[in-house]
Amino acid sequence: MVVDALSDEAVNRLFHALADSTRRDILRRAAAGELSVSRLAEAYPMSFAAVQKHVAVLEGAGLVIKVRHGREQLVSTAPDAVDQAHRALDALAEAWEGRLNRMSDLLRQETPGDGPR
Repeated sequence: MVVDALSDEAVNRLFHALADSTRRDILRRAAAGELSVSRLAEAYPMSFAAVQKHVAVLEGAGLVIKVRHGREQLVSTAPDAVDQAHRALDALAEAWEGRLNRMSDLLRQETPGDGPR
């Protein structure tokens, strides 16, 4: 399935990244303003390295951008991050609506005296 410019692999990375509550929280924090990875790490009961890995997954999915500023790595939400997820979900919804509409059409075509077709 291709969602606009997103390949299946990109959609998989996107949903994998959003499947984790810590990554969703990091994304929310980054949306509120640019934060350093070390500042983000202070908010979680895990190691700095674990937070770095979460940020790397988000970055790989195109949801955040990480920029080096001196000794710090600053994290911000990618401009079209939410739009990517929205487009992917819209494409899935459209596919399922089409399937449901086809099933409804088939069910309407059957008459009470007919057997299954």
